[in-house]
Amino acid sequence: MKTGLVLSGGGARGAAHIGAIKALEENGIYPTHIAGTSAGAIVGALYAQGVGWAEILNFFKTIPIFNTNRFAYNKPGFIDSVKFYDDLKTFFPVDDFNTLKKPLFITATNVIDGTLKIFSKGQLIKPIIASASFPGVFTPTKINDSFYIDGGTLNNFPVEPLKKDCDQIIGVYVNPLKKISIKDLKHSYSVVERAFKIKSSSESILKFSDCNLVIYPEDLINYGTFDMNSIDAIFNLGYNATIEILRNYKNLTVR
Repeated sequence: MKTGLVLSGGGARGAAHIGAIKALEENGIYPTHIAGTSAGAIVGALYAQGVGWAEILNFFKTIPIFNTNRFAYNKPGFIDSVKFYDDLKTFFPVDDFNTLKKPLFITATNVIDGTLKIFSKGQLIKPIIASASFPGVFTPTKINDSFYIDGGTLNNFPVEPLKKDCDQIIGVYVNPLKKISIKDLKHSYSVVERAFKIKSSSESILKFSDCNLVIYPEDLINYGTFDMNSIDAIFNLGYNATIEILRNYKNLTVR
């Protein structure tokens, strides 16, 4: 039985993916194939490498994203994405998809020609970094002769690569659309940001029907993309939401 796990983007809210993995394993569910975008690409890659949930959680809690040593100079972004290479190299000493213990699919967006790229072979670390390069904050990542940014720009819930190989698919979506009022849209850029979030959310939710089970912790609306001080609370939300849905859903095949 091949079980796919699709992990959405969501920044710091990606810690909920780790809680979901812990809960799945406690219930005897061990995904065999992984697809991820942005934060989901980071968690998914570490999990595909065989890194345990506790170590993945510690990585999320200790990675110094906004350290001054990571600032970008003369590049389009505040944080230089390539400076995260060594952090990931610790976990991936051989920089190649083929060394992973589980098949992995990572999405990233070509910022020049506007196309989606699904990485599943060849060099591994730069695609992970590219997929998580939030536009405007992190610099685009150069891979071969192309430049890539956050995979969530075009596909924030990449279930597609799993459909052909997996007998069942579990989705974890950690980017719920927060309810707002017109008073919250005070500037032109906030309207643009809202439009982007609406588009991403609606496209992702349409693909929930491709999954046998979707974990969607709606309380994550209370946490922001860069809310790095709330990792434990976000992790617990993912864990508890998964435990709750598994308690009421008995149609998944466990190992």
